[in-house]
Amino acid sequence: MSWGTELWDQFDNLEKHTQWGIDVLEKYIKFVKERTEIELSYAKQLRNLSKKYQPKKNSKEEEEYRLCWPKFCLLRQDFSRYTSTRAFLATLNEMNDYAGQHEVISENMTSLITAELTRYVQELKQERKSHFHDGRKAQQHIETCWKQLEASKRRFERDCKEADRAQQYFEKMDADINVTKADVEKARQQAQLRHQMAEDSKAEYSSTLQKFNSEQHEHYYTHIPNIFQKIQEMEERRIVRIGESMKTFAEVDRQVIPIIGKCLDEITKAAESVDHKNDSQMVIEAFKSGFEPPGDVDFEDFTQPMKRTVSESSLSNSRGDGKSEPKFGSKSKGKLWPFIKKNKGAGPEDFSNLPPEQRRKKLQQKVDELNRDIQKEMDSRDALTKMKDVYIKNPQMGDAASVDHRLAELGQNIEKLRLEVQKFEGWLAEVEGRLPARSEQPRRQSGVYEAQNASGVNSCAQDRESPDGSYTEEQSQETEMKVPATDFDDEFDDEEPLPTIGTCKALYTFEGQNEGTISVAEGEMLYVIEEDKGDGWTRIRRNEDEEGYVPTSYVEVYLDKNAKDS
Repeated sequence: MSWGTELWDQFDNLEKHTQWGIDVLEKYIKFVKERTEIELSYAKQLRNLSKKYQPKKNSKEEEEYRLCWPKFCLLRQDFSRYTSTRAFLATLNEMNDYAGQHEVISENMTSLITAELTRYVQELKQERKSHFHDGRKAQQHIETCWKQLEASKRRFERDCKEADRAQQYFEKMDADINVTKADVEKARQQAQLRHQMAEDSKAEYSSTLQKFNSEQHEHYYTHIPNIFQKIQEMEERRIVRIGESMKTFAEVDRQVIPIIGKCLDEITKAAESVDHKNDSQMVIEAFKSGFEPPGDVDFEDFTQPMKRTVSESSLSNSRGDGKSEPKFGSKSKGKLWPFIKKNKGAGPEDFSNLPPEQRRKKLQQKVDELNRDIQKEMDSRDALTKMKDVYIKNPQMGDAASVDHRLAELGQNIEKLRLEVQKFEGWLAEVEGRLPARSEQPRRQSGVYEAQNASGVNSCAQDRESPDGSYTEEQSQETEMKVPATDFDDEFDDEEPLPTIGTCKALYTFEGQNEGTISVAEGEMLYVIEEDKGDGWTRIRRNEDEEGYVPTSYVEVYLDKNAKDS
């Protein structure tokens, strides 16, 4: 069906219809634009929501996790120790990716629909304007031809009437006997003139009519159909274009559905990984104090003239030091330790204000920190030693004596750090039960102690009060601390390689930048040589030369059956 043949007389209606079509297209563009703004706003809100619930730095909650996991320096890792909070973190991360897909929807709709249709609308308006301009021009031409035809027709009609009146006047004059012959001849000539003018008008009218009919036929069967055909094609292209845009609208959404589905699958997977038993065990490891529950309180008989006593089995004497005053900074003897407020100020150097388990973790953290410092100083000393050797072999490069002072300083620093390590290891050994708690008897100083004290040896570790109020005596150990090659070093030099007790798979990539750690890549398979001892670290081995610790939460461990039984 062609508009040119079926709608030849509907020029004005077609003009209104095509304008309506452009309005519809512009409304659709506005609709898509508002949809993209909604997608961007939704994505922004999702990202803000995810960011809002991410672990905050220096928050009270994370400080508690730092206390529970002292070896971890990244608070986010601390937060992810529990399976439930790790699943929550995974959900927050997936929500970020989810938001990103809505940003992709907005970007694609803007580039593929809004921008393209906006440019197309401008082209469509120009094309429509051109077609209707041609149509009006053709309409004006046929109207001009019609006016010429009407003028020629009226002139022919007027001349015919004038010729009839001139003929009647001539016949009247000719029949009148009183009229002169000259007047009759004059009337006859006038009649002939009018008759000739009528014939000329007739010929002109006939020619104009033929010309008009030809123009009219060409107008309605050639010009207008061609123009209307172009308008029809333009309108059909607009309809096809808006249909394709609607299809693109759906395809843009459909393209991100697999990725959104993957995000939701990851959230489901994280939720299924929640292990309530594991989290319960983590709470035990985090807050275990190491104290025994309080014993029965002895009956105090006030009817007897006896001095009021306190039960030795109560928690105030749970450390076995014979003192009733608890070591938590409180001076009240009547309060039990679970209800004593913690001292928020700077605690003692040996962390004796903490429960045994928490104290052990703090001491272990301090020992590890000191060992790292020792390693740094030793690396610096080795580098300076090599530099000195170079200067000795090539004096022109520098003075070898210039590094002696720095080498001496490094040696003193290493010696001080080793003393500190052994001091904290002594306290750690007491907590772990490797050394028996000292009683009041060893407080009497021996001659050896007095001789060492007189010789100027540092007695900070020889005559100190232990966390439970007793004194320790480690003269021989303190003397050995002055020797560069200690038993501590020999213990690690002679250590045999640990046997493999299982395998593990790295769940995440870990950059082992600290001393004693090892870097692993996601999906990598390695050997387990030491299980997690409750501090959140597992010792693994890649080959004979590469082994170290990784966070337990970063690996999935598969222990051998024999290792599990043992």
